[in-house]
Amino acid sequence: MTDVIERGEPSEPAPPGGSSTGAIFIHGAWLTPASWELFRSRYTACGYTCLAPAWPFEDLTIDELRRSPPPELAGLTIGRIVDHYAALVRQLPKPPLLVGHSFGGLFVQMLLDRGLGTAGVAIDPVPPRGVWPGFTSLRAALPVLSTWGGWNRILTMTPARFARDLAQSLGVDERQAAYDRYIVPTPGRIFYQAALGIGSRVDYANDRRAPLLLIAGERDRSIRASVVRTTYRRHLRSVAETSFKLFPGRTHWLILERGWEEVADYTIEWAAGH
Repeated sequence: MTDVIERGEPSEPAPPGGSSTGAIFIHGAWLTPASWELFRSRYTACGYTCLAPAWPFEDLTIDELRRSPPPELAGLTIGRIVDHYAALVRQLPKPPLLVGHSFGGLFVQMLLDRGLGTAGVAIDPVPPRGVWPGFTSLRAALPVLSTWGGWNRILTMTPARFARDLAQSLGVDERQAAYDRYIVPTPGRIFYQAALGIGSRVDYANDRRAPLLLIAGERDRSIRASVVRTTYRRHLRSVAETSFKLFPGRTHWLILERGWEEVADYTIEWAAGH
């Protein structure tokens, strides 16, 4: 059964589109902004003006990132990434809807905590400081955390790890195509920071935070649904509006796997009413 938990009084529903409605999509580790191409098409059809900026030093082609990633990428931190998106949000004429996946979901929570964005959607989010990521998530991150010098290195996800931890719902051919299209090197430092709670703090009791929706995939092997639910419960310390949604049978790849339309439409409908 699908879990839907909400806290707070929704505002009057409004049309999800409109020329003045903007959305910023924030991708996760190992991925490029192309991972949002399906969601962006859905949001655009509903009238949103969509932006999907890359992380600092990642505004390159997949071939360039794989062949010769910028050395500066090795030192990229959670704080630097959030500052990057905060600056982009402040340049916009109106506060946008913020939508993030995995590490992007953590960044959405941190941006909302800073008073940015009109609302936020965090999909399979890496938890902020104060939420134990769980042994399953740590095991999924073990190839990074056990890499010698991983704190200062640019790391690559293997196809085998991609198949096991991110996209186990895909067939062999689909999996290879997805890996070729979306997977790029990423900074190892952010995984150590997330595991140790360095630079990932939010104020769970921030009553001025904009509405937040947390989404979990039942079969997610990277960020377990129980971890997302715990993050949701932490945010209940605030009177700010907070919602939780569980999608049965979905993995960490739920923004691109079969049935992504249901996930995208749910976020659009939630944003329209909140």
